[in-house]
Amino acid sequence: MRSLIVVIGVLMLAAAGSIRAASQVQVVGLFPGAAVINVDGQRKLVKVGQTGPGGVVVVSADSRGAVLRVDGVERAFGLSREYSEGFAEPSKRRLSIAKGLGGHYWVAGSIDGHPVQFLVDTGATSVALNEGQARRLGIDFRVVGRPLQVSTASGTARGWRVSLDRVKVGSLEVLGVEAVVLEGGSPSEVLLGMSFLNRVGWKVEQDVLVLESKL
Repeated sequence: MRSLIVVIGVLMLAAAGSIRAASQVQVVGLFPGAAVINVDGQRKLVKVGQTGPGGVVVVSADSRGAVLRVDGVERAFGLSREYSEGFAEPSKRRLSIAKGLGGHYWVAGSIDGHPVQFLVDTGATSVALNEGQARRLGIDFRVVGRPLQVSTASGTARGWRVSLDRVKVGSLEVLGVEAVVLEGGSPSEVLLGMSFLNRVGWKVEQDVLVLESKL
């Protein structure tokens, strides 16, 4: 009888250890065919079929979730926020962006509530968009903006400096963001420049751009 109790106790401890191990695995970024996983504070972009930190294997991944093999057991994971140890409240909000077409970082977001596909550009001093894009977003730049001359790769262009009420990507939202509207069709994509990036933390880890809110 005593041996049976000992065996049950060992099994309970083993189960508790498995639960603790599983609770330390998080999916903090999702992409077609890959996931950013965090195991005991080690974050890495892992493609399907590859092994990440702690021996965790990404079995499948898409924009809705990922299936990970942890200690030989497959389990479905949704996108989770990261939590600081010992606290129930989420720590800094993070957004992981994988490198996309042309080696650039693309991210869906919004300007003043209107959906926008951003091209992240750390070389741009501010959020930048062309006049057609500004009109579609309802920005009356000729009335509310301040005229200026902007130096571009093609030469000097006429522009207007404006203030955007809200710029949001993922769960990161910044209020009162400086932007420049350029005359003509350049830039062809809305650039997410340093006037936004400097208001949040950002870094590149293994070809993944990580944006992080400042507490």
